[in-house]
Amino acid sequence: MSLRLGDTAPNFKATTSQGEIDFYEYLGDNWGVLFSHPADYTPVCTTELGKTALLKDEFAKRGVKVLAVSVDPVDKHLGWIKDINETQHCEVTFPIIADEDRTVANLYGMIHPNASETFTVRSLFVIGPDKKVKLTITYPASTGRNFFEVLRVIDSLQLTANYSVATPADWKDGEDVIVVPSIKTEDIPARFPKGYKEIKPYLRTTPQPNK
Repeated sequence: MSLRLGDTAPNFKATTSQGEIDFYEYLGDNWGVLFSHPADYTPVCTTELGKTALLKDEFAKRGVKVLAVSVDPVDKHLGWIKDINETQHCEVTFPIIADEDRTVANLYGMIHPNASETFTVRSLFVIGPDKKVKLTITYPASTGRNFFEVLRVIDSLQLTANYSVATPADWKDGEDVIVVPSIKTEDIPARFPKGYKEIKPYLRTTPQPNK
């Protein structure tokens, strides 16, 4: 199965390092990040889970709940978490799914046979409160993810969900944004009282409206 942007994220029940969960119940009305790992006790995954744990407060202030997936069993997860906490100087407090039968991996298309028949690639999904897929990113097993980029994209997704704006290349929270083309230039002052700059008729920028 290949999930695309705007698709409904499949619900599932799973055993995790923190007990049994129902995915939708776990998310509640929050945003979610679901991301997979090829296997426990692998070096790149260890750094990724550590970085996610260190960014706990950043995810929390954005109303984002994190959930990791690995095809190994819970007992391995628990031992691995001890290693992660020790080596990455963190405390992993989010659940790691024990996806031994590949149920979640198959629901979310996390196994790419041309890369590996058995292990998940580094798939990451951002899921909105409406349970729709807002972002998908897939890395090869050899490349660790940039979690500051994940946070940057979440900032953009949450902003653009509430205002008629888009975010330009390399945008960071607090910087100017683009007024979407569907808004007529003459209507911008009423919609964006902070002012705007017309670079081209199709390229109009305005200060971030929620700052």
